[in-house]
Amino acid sequence: MFEATTILGYKADGKAVIGGDGQVTFGDTVLKSNATKIRTLYNGEILGGFAGSTADAFNLFDMFEGFLNEKKGDLFKSVIAFSKAWRKDKHLRQLEAMMIVLNREHIFILSGTGDVVEPQDGKIAAIGSGGNYAISAARALDKHADLEPRKLVEESLQIAGELCIYTNTNIKILEL
Repeated sequence: MFEATTILGYKADGKAVIGGDGQVTFGDTVLKSNATKIRTLYNGEILGGFAGSTADAFNLFDMFEGFLNEKKGDLFKSVIAFSKAWRKDKHLRQLEAMMIVLNREHIFILSGTGDVVEPQDGKIAAIGSGGNYAISAARALDKHADLEPRKLVEESLQIAGELCIYTNTNIKILEL
């Protein structure tokens, strides 16, 4: 069984932040502890992160970037076009990956079945093995602490890394 990562996206105070841990495991073996699973897209205007199969995620990132270019960086239009293409293609539907994409206005989870989910609160999303730990910590910190968005993501991922055996504390963060 392939367990991949923890990715957390957060937008607040006119900022967008995404963070991810560095651990990739296969069963009970750590394959890599310093993987990078987040990146900037569309000339640094969009942030993205993935959980799941690395090869599948890179294919999806490439495809998504094509839609971003086609839609001139409009994140909302791009995720809709991307999800339609994902659902229609029998090969893409077999890919085992999820993505979070965000900018300062929107945040979306793109699921392995081609679904597009905008978080209920419109500002916090998490995916991967430690996603539930990270989002729980982020919601609590968002509600009860006065932290800068970058620090909130870092602390939430640190907590997830201390709880989830498939997540480590080798955290990378990108911010808009």
